[in-house]
Amino acid sequence: MRTIKLGRSGLDVPAVAVGCMRINALSDAEAERFVHTALEAGANFFDHADIYGGGACEELFGRVLRREPSLRGRLILQSKCGIRKGMYDFSKEYILSSVDGILKRLGTEYLDVLLLHRPDALMEPDEVAEAFDTLAGNGKVRHFGVSNQNPMQMELLRRSVRQPICVDQLQLSITNATMISQGLNVNMENGAALCRDGSVLDYCRLNDITIQPWSPVQYGFFEGVFIGSGKYPALNRKLEEIAQRYGVTPTTIAFAWLLRHPAHMQPVCGTTKLPRLMEVLKAADLTLTRAEWYEIFLSAGNELP
Repeated sequence: MRTIKLGRSGLDVPAVAVGCMRINALSDAEAERFVHTALEAGANFFDHADIYGGGACEELFGRVLRREPSLRGRLILQSKCGIRKGMYDFSKEYILSSVDGILKRLGTEYLDVLLLHRPDALMEPDEVAEAFDTLAGNGKVRHFGVSNQNPMQMELLRRSVRQPICVDQLQLSITNATMISQGLNVNMENGAALCRDGSVLDYCRLNDITIQPWSPVQYGFFEGVFIGSGKYPALNRKLEEIAQRYGVTPTTIAFAWLLRHPAHMQPVCGTTKLPRLMEVLKAADLTLTRAEWYEIFLSAGNELP
């Protein structure tokens, strides 16, 4: 599979990350097969979070690793922390305790990447820096990133944190493409010109921060999958048309649309169905034309000035 550089981490990672938000629906045997199938296809980057399944997703993955410890050297493991019931918590104490819990559940001595999960309004950058220094110093975390943060939030963090911010995990899909559409509608008076994220796309490109799109085939906020949805007939016709041209599925094309962007994003695939995962991974080796990319963009109702 094609690889990209993960920010300034020095890591070469597959162009698509395997999301583990729903793997607790699998049996142990199914989870083992899922991991092995992904690895055989070159997808060795697995994305977790301590809140997925209340920790059950990491526990299941950990059982796979404990049965076959040699797998750990073939994997790149990312997890996230900071979400608590009714709040976000980036305190040093909570970050450190969260990582200990993640490592215990996953059955590993270190994480390749740790992300702060959504912004914490009460974040003290110096406290986060102390936590990151501790985790880097004791070898528990090798690289760091964030999720759903805008440029000024990352700048505030970078003022104190010594380690590079390698990742910003953000919601992005063909139907949730405001970070792209506002850049196309600069100086316009239409709704698409509204900047909701402080030009985070350009900021990440300028600072070598890899964007990891989450919910890459969802519309709204977990409202459903746009592929096959009656809410997006024009988009689905266009996806079908282009998919037939390349001999793949609309799912492949939806991921190829994200991968065509020059920001070198790493979308997170959340399926646990192996046939669907294989459809997604094919996108890493498919390059849409410029015309095809814009046709898909417009078919979803996005605007050009």
